[in-house]
Amino acid sequence: MKMPGMTIKHASAMPAPTWSWLKMNNVKIEIPDGLERNCQVEIDAGDALDNAASFEGSVASLQERMDAARAEAPADGRAMIDAATGADRGAEKLDVPALSAYEHRAVRSEIACDIASDFETGVGTDIRAYLNFLAGGTAVLAAEEDEDAEAAIRVTTRAGEASGASVDIVAAPRSTFSVTLSLDSSADAPSFMGSTMRVFADRGARVDITVYLTASDAVTCVEDSGFVLAEDARVTVRHVVLGGAFTATGLSADLRGDRSRIDVDTSYLASGAQQRDFNYVIRHRGRKTVSNMDANGVLTGISKKCLRGTIDLVHGAKGAEGNERETVLLASRGVDNKTIPNILCDEDDVAGNHGATIGHVRPEQLFYAACRGLSQEQTEALFLSAKLEDAALRAPDEAVRANVVRLGNQIIPHFEEEIA
Repeated sequence: MKMPGMTIKHASAMPAPTWSWLKMNNVKIEIPDGLERNCQVEIDAGDALDNAASFEGSVASLQERMDAARAEAPADGRAMIDAATGADRGAEKLDVPALSAYEHRAVRSEIACDIASDFETGVGTDIRAYLNFLAGGTAVLAAEEDEDAEAAIRVTTRAGEASGASVDIVAAPRSTFSVTLSLDSSADAPSFMGSTMRVFADRGARVDITVYLTASDAVTCVEDSGFVLAEDARVTVRHVVLGGAFTATGLSADLRGDRSRIDVDTSYLASGAQQRDFNYVIRHRGRKTVSNMDANGVLTGISKKCLRGTIDLVHGAKGAEGNERETVLLASRGVDNKTIPNILCDEDDVAGNHGATIGHVRPEQLFYAACRGLSQEQTEALFLSAKLEDAALRAPDEAVRANVVRLGNQIIPHFEEEIA
C-alpha cells in the first residue's frame, strides 16, 4: 500500500528562536509521495537485544534519586521562579522580571524536575512518531551492569519505499556499550529512510555511538536521537554524513547527573544540490558536567547546509562547561552555509565557548590548481575525495567502508582505485 506524501513542519527547532528572517529556527522535512512502507532494518546485538531493561524504567530509577536529593536541598527563592509561577508583583516584588516564552518554559521545567517530561530528541516528536510507525515497534538493546556490549544496526531502503528503525539503548551502571548505526541506500528513485534512538547512560556507564549516512541522491534521510546521562556517565557520538538528497540529523542530550559528559564529533560533505541540516541541543543540569560539539564539513556545487548548536547551562549546573566549534570549507561560490552557535545561560558558575571558522577556497589556490591542469570541478573533487577517504579509513567495519567506497565511486571517478 502506497502512502501519501507528508510535510513535517518546524522540525529540528531551536529551543530559543532567533530572528525569523534568518530562516534558521527550524527546518521543513518533505517525505515523498507514493512511498510503500517496507521496514528494512537489521540488528546484530547478541545477548543485548530484547533485554528485560527498559528506557522508561531506567529514567524512573534516576528520577527517584533526583527527587531524594532535591528533598534535602533548600528551596530556591529566585525572582525568575516568582515570575514563572505568577507570584504577586507588588511594590515589594519590583525585581520580578518579565520572562520570554522560552524562559517561562525553562523555569517551569526546572521547578518540575521531571526527567521523562523533559526528554526530547533533536529532530522532534513528529518525526519520531513517523519513524516509530515505519519501524512497527521499538527494539531495546541493553548492557548489564559492569558488562561490555556491542551492537550493529543497519537501515536501508529501496526505490519507492520508506524504511525506519526505532531503538532504545540502555547502559547499566559501569557498563560499556559500543553501537554502530549505518544508514545506507543506493536507491535511484525517491525514497525515505531514518532512525530514531533513545539512549540512557546510567552511573559510570560509557556509551560510544558511530553513525554513517551513505545514501544516494534520491534518498531523504533523518537520524534522530535523544540522550539522558546519569552521574559520571560518558557518551561519545560520531556523525559521518556523506550522502542523501536531504538529510536531517538531530541530537538532544540531558546531562542530568553530576560530572556527566558528552562529546559529539560531526563530519559531513555536500555536493551538487544536496541539503544538510543539523540540530544539536545539549542541556547541562548536573554539576561539573561537560559537553563538546565539533563539526567539520565541505560544501561544493550549489549545496546547502544549516547547523544549529545550542548549549543550555541550566540554573544549578555549577561548574559546568560547554564548548562548540565548527569548521566549514566552501569549495564553491554557489553554496549556501548557515551556522548558528547558541549558548543559553541561567547560572553564573559555568563556562560556555563557541566559535566557527568558515572560508572559501582562495582564488590563488584555484589558480595554482589550474596551472597544473586541474579545472575548478576537479579541484572541488579533491576536497570531496579527502573527506571520503578519511571516512573510509575510519569506518567501524568493512561493510560500512564498502558503503563509503560505493558512494565515493558515484561522486568521484575511480575513487576506489585512489584509496586502494
